[in-house]
Amino acid sequence: MPHHSRQAHHAPVTITWYGHSAFAIRSPGGVTVLVDPWLDNPKAPPDALARAQADVILVTHGHGDHFGNTVELAKRTGAHVFAIYEISVYLQSQGVQNVHGLNKSGTGSFRGLHFTMTHAEHSGGLEPGGPIISGGDPAGFVIRLENGQAIYHAGDTGVFGDMQLIGHLYKPQIVMLPIGGAYTMGPLEAAYACKMLKPQHIIGMHYGTFPALSGTPDQLKSYLPPPMRKRVHELVPGIAVEF
Repeated sequence: MPHHSRQAHHAPVTITWYGHSAFAIRSPGGVTVLVDPWLDNPKAPPDALARAQADVILVTHGHGDHFGNTVELAKRTGAHVFAIYEISVYLQSQGVQNVHGLNKSGTGSFRGLHFTMTHAEHSGGLEPGGPIISGGDPAGFVIRLENGQAIYHAGDTGVFGDMQLIGHLYKPQIVMLPIGGAYTMGPLEAAYACKMLKPQHIIGMHYGTFPALSGTPDQLKSYLPPPMRKRVHELVPGIAVEF
């Protein structure tokens, strides 16, 4: 299918959650983007890692529960990997090809898709085994599809005022926000983020993987204004949903 065909502009985007913060996004033009592909996490389907395909991999930060299986997947699929500069250097040192370093507010592109790196309030060291090494800053991504639709994967973050800027600049229709608490914002803060971002679709992530990540989509709904509650989608790991 031509990447800018009329069919691509009217086809849906398909999103599959694999638990934690791992998602596969299949664009209207047929490009598969994996974000934070920790595909052998406790909530992932048992065959998720073995079956995964990718044209693009986006890494929000260096922690093992997000960096995940990036090296293995990139080598197996030949995917183009986008990450902050320090992580891109580390990936190249591990023999990964097609690595693209970015930094905040920078944009990379692949086959009609654009990936803009955003700020995140978190830490971001790489955990290769042994001492933690610098992974640069943590980040999020705004993914702009062939049809102009924007998806915001916030990475690991607390709420911050410039989410309003992300809303104004990129107008994401779909947002993926951490809600578990402890290491990220919980439902209260994520609800405030939604008020700034004003998305049409809200997907919670980074919850339920471990007992400490106790926030839930129902709690998120309870903090949202009633008109926004129906925008929350509770995805099931491994089940693709069209938007």
